[in-house]
Amino acid sequence: MRIYVGNLNYSVTSDELRGLFEPFGTVEMAEVQVKTRTGHSRGFGLVEMPNENEAEAAIAALNGSDQNGRALT
Repeated sequence: MRIYVGNLNYSVTSDELRGLFEPFGTVEMAEVQVKTRTGHSRGFGLVEMPNENEAEAAIAALNGSDQNGRALT
């Protein structure tokens, strides 16, 4: 399952994004999206988890949670 993670703090790295989801299960990919020209974060990322139940648990736990001063969506 591919999960859109919005409202990320611009300082969050792909490794930190992965770390948010790993307690819930296997994470195949976690990537903060960056602007091509500048390399700066676009404020959102994508996470891929192969197990749908683990992905749903992560979504339920993290949606709206405060991460670095911002509520994740």
